[in-house]
Amino acid sequence: MAQHMHVNTPLLESVNMSKRVGTTVYLKMENSQPSGSFKLRGVAHMCQQLASRSKGIVCPSGGSAGMAAVYVARKMCLPATIIIPSSSPQLVVQRLQEQGATVKVVGKDFEDAIAEAFRIAETEGLVYVAPSDHPLIWQGNSSVITEVATSLGPNVKPGAVLISVGGGGLLCGVVQGLKDVGWVDVPIIAMETVGADSLNASVKAGRIVTLDDITSEAVCLGVKTVCKKAFEYTQSNEVSIISELVTDKQALHALETFLDEERVLVQMACGAALAAVYSGVVQRLQAEGRLPAHIGPLLVIVCGGSSINMEQLSMLKHKLGAI
Repeated sequence: MAQHMHVNTPLLESVNMSKRVGTTVYLKMENSQPSGSFKLRGVAHMCQQLASRSKGIVCPSGGSAGMAAVYVARKMCLPATIIIPSSSPQLVVQRLQEQGATVKVVGKDFEDAIAEAFRIAETEGLVYVAPSDHPLIWQGNSSVITEVATSLGPNVKPGAVLISVGGGGLLCGVVQGLKDVGWVDVPIIAMETVGADSLNASVKAGRIVTLDDITSEAVCLGVKTVCKKAFEYTQSNEVSIISELVTDKQALHALETFLDEERVLVQMACGAALAAVYSGVVQRLQAEGRLPAHIGPLLVIVCGGSSINMEQLSMLKHKLGAI
C-alpha cells in the first residue's frame, strides 16, 4: 500500500470561537498540509492510483489543487503542468513556478482551465488530475473525517461540520467520511460566497445550475457548476446538508478575525466556512430550528491558505472597501 503524502493535521480547540457559539469549536487545520490545503488528500490519492507510470500530470486549478498537484508530482518524480484561469492572483503563478510546475494561464474562469487541461492530457499523454470531481478525489478527502473521529475518540461526535464549497470535492469527501465513521446524522453546513454560489443556486432551483459568471473575490470557490455528486447529496436523505451564503465582506472579516484570534492567515475561500461562526450563521440556523439549540461540538474544516499573503490581504481589503 502506498504511503500517504498528506499529514495528519492538528485538531485544535478554539476558545474564542467556542465563546461565540456557546459550544466547543474544533478546528481541523488543513492549512498545515505540506501543500497548504486539504486538496493534498484527494490529489495525492488520485495520483498514486493513476499516475505512477505516467509521463506526467496536468491539473486545472484556482490555486490550491495546483499546489497539491505539484507537491505530489515532485514526490513522485513526475513533471506537472498546472492550468490556471486569469482570475487567479499572480501570487499563485509565482508559487506554483517556485515549486517546479509548468504554469499556463488560460481563459477567464475555471471552466476554460479545465477544457485546456483535458486537451493537454489528450495531446501530450499526461494524466488528468481532477481538482474536485472524481471518486478518487472524494475517497482521498474522506480521510479528513476519519482522522477527526480518531482524534475525538469513541465518545465524542460533532454537532455539525462546517466547510467551504467550491467544486464540491471536499463536500463529497466529508459525506463519504461521515458514512465511513458512522456519523451520518451529523449535519454539514456548506458555505459559499455570493457570486461563487453554484451549489446554493442549484439547491434553490432543485437542479444543477451553471452560474453566468464568478463575481466573488473568493476565486478558489469560483466554479460555475458544482460537481453532480455534491448536488445529488443535497437531494438525498443520506446526510443533512445545509447550504448557506455569506458575502465577500463577511468572508474577509472572518479571515481577519481568525488571523487576530488564532494567529493563522487563510484565504477567502476558507473565510466562507469561518464566517458561519463569525457572522452568526450557526446562531441563525439554531434560532430557525434548523440546528438544535443545544448543539454538540462544531467541527470547522480550515481548508487552507496557499494563495494568500499580507499583500494579497491588503489588496482584498482595498477592493472590497473594507479599510
